[in-house]
Amino acid sequence: MAFKEKIGVRSVRLALTVLAGSVLFSGQSMADEAIQKVEITGSSIKRIAVEGALPVQRLTQEAIAKSGATSVADLIQALPAMQGFTIGAVAAGSDSGGNTSASLHGIGESYTLVLLNGRRIAPQGSGTTVNLNAIPMSAVERVEILTDGASALYGSDAIAGVLNFILKKNQQGATLEATYGGPEDKGGNAWNTSVTYGFGDLDEDRFNVLLSYRHDEQSKLRANDRKFAASSYVPFSRNGNNYIWDRTSTSGSPAGATVAYKSGAPSTAFSPYLAKNGNCPEGFDITTANARACGFDTGSTVEIVPQSKRDSLFSKATYKLNDNLNAFAELAYSRYDLTARIAANPIPIAISTKSALYADYVAQYLTPAQRNDIKSVTANYRSTDFGLRASNTITETKHMVVGVEGELGAWNFESGLTWSQNSIDERYTGGYQKSKEFKDILANPDFNPFAATQKPSVQAQVAGAQFVGSVRTASTTMRGVDTHGSRELFSLPGGKASLGIGGDYRTYTYEQSPGSNATGDDIYNFNTKAAYDMSRDTYGAFVELLAPLTKSFEMTVGGRHDAVKAIDDKLNNKTVGKKDSANTYKVSARWQPVQTVLIRGSYGTGFKAPSMLEIAQPLVNAGFTAKKFDCPYPGSPLCRAEATQYNAVSQGNPDLQSEKSKQFTLGFRVEPSSAFSFGADLWDVKLRNAVSEVSEEQAFADPVKYASSFGEYIEPSTGIAYYAFKKLSVNIGKKEYRGIDWDLSANHKFNFGKLTAQLSGTHMLHANYTKAGSDEIYTSNMNFFGDTNEVTFRNLMKLTTTLDTGRLSNTVTVNYRNGYTDAAATVYNLATKKEEKNFRLQVPSYTTFDWQARFAFDKQTTIRAGIKNLFDRAPPLSLRASSGHQVGFDPRYADPMMRSFYITGNYKF
Repeated sequence: MAFKEKIGVRSVRLALTVLAGSVLFSGQSMADEAIQKVEITGSSIKRIAVEGALPVQRLTQEAIAKSGATSVADLIQALPAMQGFTIGAVAAGSDSGGNTSASLHGIGESYTLVLLNGRRIAPQGSGTTVNLNAIPMSAVERVEILTDGASALYGSDAIAGVLNFILKKNQQGATLEATYGGPEDKGGNAWNTSVTYGFGDLDEDRFNVLLSYRHDEQSKLRANDRKFAASSYVPFSRNGNNYIWDRTSTSGSPAGATVAYKSGAPSTAFSPYLAKNGNCPEGFDITTANARACGFDTGSTVEIVPQSKRDSLFSKATYKLNDNLNAFAELAYSRYDLTARIAANPIPIAISTKSALYADYVAQYLTPAQRNDIKSVTANYRSTDFGLRASNTITETKHMVVGVEGELGAWNFESGLTWSQNSIDERYTGGYQKSKEFKDILANPDFNPFAATQKPSVQAQVAGAQFVGSVRTASTTMRGVDTHGSRELFSLPGGKASLGIGGDYRTYTYEQSPGSNATGDDIYNFNTKAAYDMSRDTYGAFVELLAPLTKSFEMTVGGRHDAVKAIDDKLNNKTVGKKDSANTYKVSARWQPVQTVLIRGSYGTGFKAPSMLEIAQPLVNAGFTAKKFDCPYPGSPLCRAEATQYNAVSQGNPDLQSEKSKQFTLGFRVEPSSAFSFGADLWDVKLRNAVSEVSEEQAFADPVKYASSFGEYIEPSTGIAYYAFKKLSVNIGKKEYRGIDWDLSANHKFNFGKLTAQLSGTHMLHANYTKAGSDEIYTSNMNFFGDTNEVTFRNLMKLTTTLDTGRLSNTVTVNYRNGYTDAAATVYNLATKKEEKNFRLQVPSYTTFDWQARFAFDKQTTIRAGIKNLFDRAPPLSLRASSGHQVGFDPRYADPMMRSFYITGNYKF
């Protein structure tokens, strides 16, 4: 009896019985079946073996349907092997446009290679990270996840591993599908429809054409629709003590006031409204850091799940040139339209000491000495009359491939030409001010930033002062050619040795342009988006040899050469950085001492060049720090009045070195019967010259050591200079990640049906990295919110259990992640009436249950209905302050929808 297959490997056509846990079993030998050679993800050599030397996880169409996922990101990011990815919710308050990514084992999204039908697609930005929104969900046949990286076939930069989305082909007939769902509580409803149609049979008609289209819509979810996210002023209790976590903002309407002094004395910040009335207005709280200031509850206004629409189209045409050769053409297109809304725009406004506003709202609350020492007075105003800040980002992905595949003599080969582009258009659709028109408002004698409401004459000017338009467009274009082939060479004791060879050449171009009417002169208090026009060429070649040394033992040896050229900065007519190249290798082995046991392992090296912006980006504005900080150099005139979010700027580093890796895997599979299977793979990745940046926590905690991380920022609206945090790319030293991917599958037949179960997980052993600028001082994210503003969870697990009783099947899925130590925060102790810095919560584990029922009316019609988060588990409290403007929970680690329902109908004809 031949060794059987688990989830994870592209199957040959054996007589296999498919279990719902995606584990394949067979009771027949290979000799009983017609054998077809297939290409396994991670190798260029077409082969017969059902279980290879490299660990590959596989998601079938049925496994995808059982997940209840409505997008590729939902599907992939729920896998236990995935950690450290970007979620769409960070679009709130950023320019990500809803970008979503994949990251294997927490090593990082830039180290995980995403492929479409085995080929690269254009990334979003200047690096290699692919936006998962580019993948056409309705066209996906299956997903193969290679959890061992740096393959010879795809490139040595795939250090963490590879995701290969394999799309449908040679389909006849049509499939219609529609899904509608939404949470039990209000907000966040979603629906999608898709149609897939194929005609022509390759064997009979010599051609096949496949068309697949899908439309998705997601409605917004407001923060105040969920209790756990409803406020920036968060009371909580721990260990018998009562605290307040205050993330409110002193920029509001009515405005707070900040007074800076010529002598360098600490600035004065207070709320004139509080000073006059003895209380804060509605929607404000007295801040825990300053009893004289009112904080505006910005978190309550955020939309924690943005509104979005997605259209995706995939088409593939295949023509049989002869019995051995097929020509093909693929076209994929997606358009993702996302609107994110956050709190109204905070606008610092300079107040003249000769004005009535100064006399009425500021002067009387200062001492005579302070009034004689004034350098500047600023009103920290928030333009609530303009509504929430709304940004609409349209992301388009276009991907085209033409090629030939088949056999030439003894060779199995495939060659293709690829053109792929990811482009975005970021637009402001509300909440931002035209510069000239807003200055007219400031000149209106009725305008009063310290008033709770503006007079009608001011409100009448608001509509005409709204800026609506594109603020930037950006695109990444990839052009490439690739070819690879394999053939049998000579006989060995275990069978024929096989050779694989191939190469690829790619050109990447990254362009960004500010909107034609979106400069600092057009938009008030705005930093014009930077312009870029950069390109870079890469090329590589590989050779791979598969040697079956005995009937039970085989080895594969592969070598690769990669080269990355210097960056051509066309805007500045210069070359930045330098050409770099590396030779890498991979050795893997597979041993099957008995029919029911398999042992496998691999060892290899990797090479990855920094992104174009990491090398060549000029100094540009980069928003604000995620957290509030005290002034890094107290007493300096560049200090702000109190702990606050400082401006951030970013700059590349032409001297960055390429990253290098060494990695290994060692695993086994045991399958004593067709009813039980167990396997585990130990993996280890070590990186040196890893590219990162000094975190804001590091820099503000030790500003003397990290003095290079601070610069000067001039506020556009007031002209006042303040400190800014500089995000600088550096080779931080080393990273070490190690863990075990494991799975267990079982099934049992009852007289009323069949019960199957799949339990899988990732157990992390190491997640260590050196602090920025050091190659010997290690820190870790293991169950700890670390310097990289994320957590590496030691244990992630998923249990999927299905009872199939014929037409009806029921599936229960359990998702688990362990607890962790949260981000450091400053909280206010109500008992001691003092602030406590570096306070860290212990966030509990998070477990959710999902249920789905599937009923097949006939071979054409299927209905699925399900409940996600069956027991309505709320996200646990988190005091993290990074990304997305959501407050009170971490959207990366818990779903704010809570209990939600969906129903899906599928019809084939």
